[in-house]
Amino acid sequence: MSILIDRDTRLLVQGITGREGSFHARQCVAYGTNVVGGVTPGKGGQKLDGIPVFNTIRDAVESTGANASLIFVPPPFAADAIMESAAAGLPLAICITEGIPVHDMFKVLRFLRRRNCRLIGPNCPGVISPGLCKAGIMPGHIHKEGSIGVVSRSGTLTYEVVHQLTQSGLGQSTCLGTGGDPIIGSSFVDILKLFDKDPETEGVVLIGEIGGNDEEAAAEYIRDHFKKPVMGFVAGVTATPGKRMGHAGAIISASGETAAEKIAAMRKAGIHVVEHLGELGKEAREVFRCWEAHINS
Repeated sequence: MSILIDRDTRLLVQGITGREGSFHARQCVAYGTNVVGGVTPGKGGQKLDGIPVFNTIRDAVESTGANASLIFVPPPFAADAIMESAAAGLPLAICITEGIPVHDMFKVLRFLRRRNCRLIGPNCPGVISPGLCKAGIMPGHIHKEGSIGVVSRSGTLTYEVVHQLTQSGLGQSTCLGTGGDPIIGSSFVDILKLFDKDPETEGVVLIGEIGGNDEEAAAEYIRDHFKKPVMGFVAGVTATPGKRMGHAGAIISASGETAAEKIAAMRKAGIHVVEHLGELGKEAREVFRCWEAHINS
């Protein structure tokens, strides 16, 4: 099994006629994803490699039966694109766009509270369920079907972790990035709840970074509710307080937001924290296989 996407996913690509949208739509199709349509206002009636383009999400959903959207829309218009997906009844919107204005995202979150739509991102690499479906910008070939869930605030670190897991013989159930902007749609806890309900996800790797309190909230949830083994890594150990590190959300602005504080909270919750990222694959093989032996004994 997997979470969020699978072989039944019928994907729309918003911004499909743009450079990024068209490139990654083709990559998703090549992976095996059922991309049923695209949306670019004013370009309805066109086609991209046979994929129909519509002027609005509502028209696209009515014509294709789509149940998910992948968003490549410039920052000034991306919030409206997310809300249009939710208003059309799509249960899942995955927003790749980086740098959506914070006040726009507050409006998006208020809008989504009244709709049955889960948002992944913005500023994320998307979601992939290896061998089933890819809705994002990640390199599909490094993934391997399996039982380890991966959730991360960093797209690049997600790829590194997945590559190491695959090289260690550990396949993945679903891998996703929650997003690096200050305001995102789904937290670590939101995703952990989905992994917890998935019987074929047997363990999780959680990749955090400085800024915010998502890692501490995840640690608390894992300590109290999550019974599957979890490995963790936190980027930014040497980051200077008050200075942004890559993502807009990766900035230490308050107590509890440093890498050291996050690592301490995770270890206190029983999470196996990896200090050196290059060792994650090796340690994961030991941690998850020891857990499997414990369960089967």
